[in-house]
Amino acid sequence: MIKWTSNNMPASEDLQVAHMSTGEMEKAIQFHKSFPQYTVTPLTPLTNLAKYLGLDRLYVKDESFRFGLNAFKVLGGSYAIARYIADHLGKDISEVPYHVLTSDKLREDFGQATFFTATDGNHGRGVAWAANKLGQKCVVRMPKGTTKTRLENIAKENATVTIEDLNYDDCVRMAAEEAAASDYGVMVQDTAWEGYEEIPTWIMQGYGTLALEADEQLTSDGARPTHIFIQAGVGSLAGAVIGYFANRFKENPPVMVVVEAGAADCLYQSAVKADGSTIDVTGDMLTIMAGLACGEANTVSWDILRNHADAFVSCPDWVSANGSRIYGAPLRGDEQVISGESGSVTLGLLHAIMTRPEHQELKDTLKLDAASQVLLVSSEGDTDPERYHEIVWEGLCGTDKQPFADIQ
Repeated sequence: MIKWTSNNMPASEDLQVAHMSTGEMEKAIQFHKSFPQYTVTPLTPLTNLAKYLGLDRLYVKDESFRFGLNAFKVLGGSYAIARYIADHLGKDISEVPYHVLTSDKLREDFGQATFFTATDGNHGRGVAWAANKLGQKCVVRMPKGTTKTRLENIAKENATVTIEDLNYDDCVRMAAEEAAASDYGVMVQDTAWEGYEEIPTWIMQGYGTLALEADEQLTSDGARPTHIFIQAGVGSLAGAVIGYFANRFKENPPVMVVVEAGAADCLYQSAVKADGSTIDVTGDMLTIMAGLACGEANTVSWDILRNHADAFVSCPDWVSANGSRIYGAPLRGDEQVISGESGSVTLGLLHAIMTRPEHQELKDTLKLDAASQVLLVSSEGDTDPERYHEIVWEGLCGTDKQPFADIQ
């Protein structure tokens, strides 16, 4: 069952949103532009689907093209590593573009660190890729249930990587302990907790590159988003995107909706509690949405979301599976988007809201109508090809009567 709540939480001092300003995102995008692998990822209009759903416009930011890694996460890992190195050397991020970071001179000045992280797949691959390109070491811990394909993609980047008999959040704790016990060990994690917020903030700013690109692409197409649906695990991407557009349109922001996997809906549950505190989800968190299977909120992002998100939605796996299938088999005239299970849940939700009468109240609350211009982010392509084929070709999680947890 799709569950949702409006944001009725009391506002905080709202100190974190300033870190997601246009100026901060400009620093990140200029850094990313220094990489020879950099290209702007597509903003794909789904014109015929928008008409079918009763919307004015529908756009998807397709991150499957990002740096050849099939997912957006590398934006955060690379930027955080660069910010750490720059900070260590007493330099501004503008002084350490790609050609400087990969130079013999920087290696002499900085040495070689070991960057530790935990991941369900895409974040760890991005950190490992960046560390490998910059001549640094990397250790990655992955939770139980991780597929062999995701592990092998990280191992290809010369990282030390293991699958542990732990859930995601416990892998985070394991990696943090290992980093603290290592000589020149650095934790690079896309979640934050008390005492560990600077690097996660840098990661979120790195994610801002996609938000800034999307904003510029929308503007060039004469569009202005009235609604943004953004998926969340710990909430780093959601906080970056919502934080950026909250700064960009301070006087009249879009309606912004946070979307989670039902098995790991810590943000939704926290929003239901409605006092501004967070609730952790524990256990195995079995879901096809591997990249969203996180049970503890990023404290930096949470402060942004509680102040600027309009609604929080918890989705069962069939919503994501349906999104992948709609992207993969578009209406005639629309472009195909290859969207993995963590990238497609927002489209699956939007489709359900606009086509199923049982979601009329949510549709009305969000004010979705024929004038709406909606922005989605497909955060990954088929990063796990076997699972993608199971969903799109074989009908995995095809209905609400076939939950992923029962298939395991």
